[in-house]
This record gives sequence, structure tokens and C-alpha cells, in this order.
Amino acid sequence: MVPMAIIMVLFYFMILRPQKNKEQSFRSMIDDLKEKDRIVTVGGIHGIVTNVQRDRDEVTVRIDESTGTKIRIGTSAIARLVTDDDKNEKKT
Repeated sequence: MVPMAIIMVLFYFMILRPQKNKEQSFRSMIDDLKEKDRIVTVGGIHGIVTNVQRDRDEVTVRIDESTGTKIRIGTSAIARLVTDDDKNEKKT
């Protein structure tokens, strides 16, 4: 019984807890999303948030600066928020 308990504790700390923390940080990122934030979708589309509809879990994203093309996506389709640090890393 002791080895089984040790395995379960290790499983919790190595798999369940990090996944829960990752989900919590993603949820807080979505909750803090605002206009003019730069995002990347799960499909790899880069864009700028123009409207956030929290009640519908939907975000409007401008994907082309020259024509002003916009698309509506679900908040679950957002992969990450692009920060100034991300932009600086790509330039160097």
C-alpha cells in the first residue's frame, strides 16, 4: 500500500498540479484580455484584439492592418498573448 500511495502523490505533484496551474494562468490571461492586445491563435493567426465579448466568450481580432480585416474567434482559440518581450527576442 505504501508504494501505491507514493506513486499517487508523485502523480499529483508531477502531472495534476502543473496542469491545474497552467489552466489557471490561461484563464486569468483570458479574463484580463483587453482591446489592442496582440494575440496568437491556436491556428497560428497573429492579430490585435478590437472587441471582447465576455458574455459570448468571443473576441474580434483585426488580422490585416492595411485592409482592416477582422475575424471573430472563441476565447478558447487563443493560444497566447504577445508581449513586448516576445517582440524584442525575435528582433535579436
